Amino acid sequence: MMKIINNGLLITIFACFLFPFAFAATAQQRILIHSHNDYRQRVPFYQAYSQQVYSIEVDIFVTEEGDLLVGHDIEELTPDADLKSIYVLPIVKLFKENGGKAWKNSDNDLQLMIDLKSRTEPTLTKVVEMFGQYPEVFDPILNPNAVRVVITGNVPKAEDFAKYPEFIFFDGQINTDYTDAQLERIALISSPFFEYARWNGKGTLIPSQRKKVQDAIDKAHAMRKPIRFWGSPDGITAWNTLHTLGVDIINTDRVEKCTDFFRNFEDKNYRIETGIHNVHGMVATDRLDKTTSGFKGFDREKIQLTQGIDIYHPSYSNDGTGKKVKNIIFLIGDGMGLAQINAAETVNKGLTLLNFKNIGLQTSNPKGDYTTDSAAGGSALATGEATTNRHISMTDGKVNLSLTDYAYDKGLACGVITLGNLADATPAAFYGHATERDDTDLLTDYLLDGKLTLLAGGGMDVFTDRKDKKDILSELKKQYRVTNDFEEINLDDKKVICADGRMDLAATQGTLDILAEATRMGIEKLQKASEKGFFLMVEGAKIDYAGHANSLPGSVVETLSFDMAIAEALKFADNNGETLVVATADHETGGLTLIDGDRETGSITGYYVTDDHTPIMLPVFAYGPGSQEFHGVYRNTEIFHKMKKILGL
Repeated sequence: MMKIINNGLLITIFACFLFPFAFAATAQQRILIHSHNDYRQRVPFYQAYSQQVYSIEVDIFVTEEGDLLVGHDIEELTPDADLKSIYVLPIVKLFKENGGKAWKNSDNDLQLMIDLKSRTEPTLTKVVEMFGQYPEVFDPILNPNAVRVVITGNVPKAEDFAKYPEFIFFDGQINTDYTDAQLERIALISSPFFEYARWNGKGTLIPSQRKKVQDAIDKAHAMRKPIRFWGSPDGITAWNTLHTLGVDIINTDRVEKCTDFFRNFEDKNYRIETGIHNVHGMVATDRLDKTTSGFKGFDREKIQLTQGIDIYHPSYSNDGTGKKVKNIIFLIGDGMGLAQINAAETVNKGLTLLNFKNIGLQTSNPKGDYTTDSAAGGSALATGEATTNRHISMTDGKVNLSLTDYAYDKGLACGVITLGNLADATPAAFYGHATERDDTDLLTDYLLDGKLTLLAGGGMDVFTDRKDKKDILSELKKQYRVTNDFEEINLDDKKVICADGRMDLAATQGTLDILAEATRMGIEKLQKASEKGFFLMVEGAKIDYAGHANSLPGSVVETLSFDMAIAEALKFADNNGETLVVATADHETGGLTLIDGDRETGSITGYYVTDDHTPIMLPVFAYGPGSQEFHGVYRNTEIFHKMKKILGL
């Protein structure tokens, strides 16, 4: 029969990235996660190890025979649940397989923190004996990448630290005064959260309790040590709050959910930084369709803005009136849901888009499915007909005429501008028809009909790299001036196809206004092209790309770029008096949820639940004569019919 020497040895095993604890943490540093009560995970050790978390905890007791058994209470101990077989030997095996480090493809190290629940002796001596058998794995003097062993719980008195081998470290107490020599043996400070705050992790900490938590953090950092709160609330709001306050090690029983939340955390946060760039690396995506798959991604440093954008405040002089509408500017933020709008508004401390007074909601379900792709979503907006996913302005083999077709037949000038590929689903829905969105040869053939006065975007390769090898550029040049510079849109009175490589790239501080400038130039061109009026579609394409890449910084920057184009549309509408402006989205991308933010600093934290589209309702904003028609809730197909009626087509 097993006999326990005393009541307690708790071993907390840290699977960590050996973290250079610098307490003015930057966005690039790893966020350290503590797998609390790890032995109660479905697969002890390996489950947390696979996530490369910072800390894995396992409780153990020592028997009179000297065995170290894993368990939270004496009653649950079993002879086969021993520390060596469940944790130590697997670590030793993996260490050897990985060439003397914790992870094969990473330089992150592994740390074991041991919380003694049995009396300090002989428990600690047994622990030292066990780990001392593998100096190449657990002694950092022999191996800089060695697993670091840390003792907590029934920790020996500070003056006794020196009695134990140097590869043994200790957990510190926040209110203990340590000598410099003793501090060298302290690995971290652990403290019970409930001593500072009574908070269940929902909502926010009340100011007085928040200050107590912050004071504890500051005190640990003044000791030049990281801090972990045990007994802290365990959920996304709590994790984010504690991290924001400066807690170095996040305590959790939900290791996979927590690591998922903090994985690529720099892509879940954004704010404008004046004069500094604190994020690095490229966020690329392989989740785009053929025409956009060449997108290089969002460079975190290049998309770091140093200043916000101006907000235009419209006059409302013709807003919501029954005055005749001569022109419509239809702006589509691809992938832009309310969360994307909210995030950009928080960072910029306002948006032109949110100055619209006439607002509705649309559903975006395609034909025969619940969640739309850009082909069906864009086609519904362009034609007023429900469309099957991947089909461009066609239903059951039947061509659906777009608003461009109707406007052209009535003598209006028509234009399509996109901050993406010219032949991608949304722009193509306004000039082409196909049963497959990637059939760019067929889609671009429709340009030969000459119904567009202007087509501007990126992707010259849709003309030069055709599967059928057709020299379509030579045929297009009979009707259009083809250019690769959007600034040449108004070089003459000819119809224009512009494929500017800059419009293929993610927006940066220097290129943030490209879509706005193209919109302004496009309005000027279309206004000159026909006295009867014009129809212009403008797409903010890369809000969608950011959603697929789960890049909140990319989403914010692209939404701000789109908002600048909206401002140009409203300026023209105010000066013209006969223009309706409608802004909406074809779908939301990423299932973005906003976790927290700060309006004073303009910072935002968000979390994506998917890398695909979602079927949630989308806002519809309208400004100018006839804008009152867009109140209420309706299908996306109704937007087409409302615009067609208002234009008298």
